[in-house]
Amino acid sequence: MISHHELKEIMNDGLLSFPITDFDAQGDFDAKGYQARLEWLMPYGARALFAAGGTGEYFSLTLDDFSRVVHTAVKTCEGHTPILAGAGGPTRTAIAYAQEAQRQGAAGLLLMPHYLTEAPQDGIAAHVREVCRSVDIGVVLYNRGQCRLSASVLEQLADSCPNLIGFKDGIGDIENMVRIRRRLGDRFTYLGGLPTAEVFAAAYRALGVPVYSSAVFNFIPGTATRFYQAVRAADYETINRLLDTFFLPLLEIRNRKAGYAVSLVKAGARIVGHPAGPVRAPLTDLLPSEEAELRALIEALPGSD
Repeated sequence: MISHHELKEIMNDGLLSFPITDFDAQGDFDAKGYQARLEWLMPYGARALFAAGGTGEYFSLTLDDFSRVVHTAVKTCEGHTPILAGAGGPTRTAIAYAQEAQRQGAAGLLLMPHYLTEAPQDGIAAHVREVCRSVDIGVVLYNRGQCRLSASVLEQLADSCPNLIGFKDGIGDIENMVRIRRRLGDRFTYLGGLPTAEVFAAAYRALGVPVYSSAVFNFIPGTATRFYQAVRAADYETINRLLDTFFLPLLEIRNRKAGYAVSLVKAGARIVGHPAGPVRAPLTDLLPSEEAELRALIEALPGSD
């Protein structure tokens, strides 16, 4: 099993991603399709993959679905790419999914929001603490939605939860991010987690958040990797060209409907010949005209991937 320290070091440098989950025409998990997807993506060199994360439609997976997704990911990527599994929702639900992820051999967890209800800082901290203490594997906290923790609360959690090794920001509160980064220093590995993270990658790197998880890695892994390398090298000519010709137009499609951040990625995979089936309700797939727009953006990219 990868130690907490080893997992933290792995995620300190390199591109991360979260595979979409393959469903068949009836909306059931397609393990063979998912395995083939991971085998296709592995050579592109993601440092770690988040199975059954937000883009993997964690919020629509039963515990049985989740178990099969994590099992397939761990077995397919064994010895090559560490797998972190999503876990979220009410505390006892999150614990059940977290413990199942550990049982299936996941190297770590991405602890997603508890969903829906508002909660005070000490209540959210108690939720995080209970999930961390329920497993032995490393945990990355996803600050997003109803989970909005301050630097002082994170510091308390860092002291009480040795296996809490990472902080992923999906909110974009720069002041809070600076406070967290200055207060916690190297205690955590820091990940950019805003939707379509490439748009924010250079700015977040300047804040001391060197890595991010890429959604477009699911359908243009070569371009996603080249963009990350450009950010790492401060190659602003490449960064700005791809922002102008691909990522900003992509956002125009994504922003048309709630949930399109996931639907867009599944459409992209379909366009490049690696279909993953439809999204599950309550999400909806792109309209044919929108998928045509996305196809044009992909086909205009230099290179074949």
